[in-house]
Amino acid sequence: MIRSITQQKSEEEIDQLLSGLGRIFVIGCGTCVTLTHTGGRTEVNVMKEHLANKGKLITGDLVLPVACDNMTAEALNEHGQQIDQADALLIMTCAFGVQTIAKQLKKLVVPALDTLFIGKETALGQFDEVCAQCGTCILGETGGICPVTSCHKGLVNGPCGGTNDGKCEIDNAKDCAWTLIYNRLNELGRLDGMRKLQKPRNHQGEPSPGKFIL
Repeated sequence: MIRSITQQKSEEEIDQLLSGLGRIFVIGCGTCVTLTHTGGRTEVNVMKEHLANKGKLITGDLVLPVACDNMTAEALNEHGQQIDQADALLIMTCAFGVQTIAKQLKKLVVPALDTLFIGKETALGQFDEVCAQCGTCILGETGGICPVTSCHKGLVNGPCGGTNDGKCEIDNAKDCAWTLIYNRLNELGRLDGMRKLQKPRNHQGEPSPGKFIL
């Protein structure tokens, strides 16, 4: 299961973003942030109480089924009067949801979360980054293991000199990505692939901002 992984901004940053804004409408999402416990119904209720204790007037709240879906306009319209009464919308969704809502409404939007990465659930409640969307994929040469996201240094040629007994020098609880790649290629009889020198990473593999037209 792939999700946008988020974490709540600090109380100080949220307070600063809402400075001078007295009437707030709070929006959460029923997908990624509900799963990661950063913007579901429980977190929205906690945020409402926190803001009320800070002297804010909560004009209403809403947990959208999918905040980054363009169909959010219909759900938002059902709360139009409460939204109109607000000075700002405090949005507890990933950055995709914030931008989608901002396009639907002529209201000030304030993100309550930071979007960290696109992650896959690898254990109960644990999400690991699986793709940096770098636009220069070399999975074909590395046995399907991404060194950009699996290696702390993002090395496309490895291992580095710090690997020790198959563990990473930065985090000795983490398997060295290039040891995993070596073992995978060895199993597949494709170790010659590690002798191929990969070009330095192209950090602008796609023009920014990116756009793809089918």
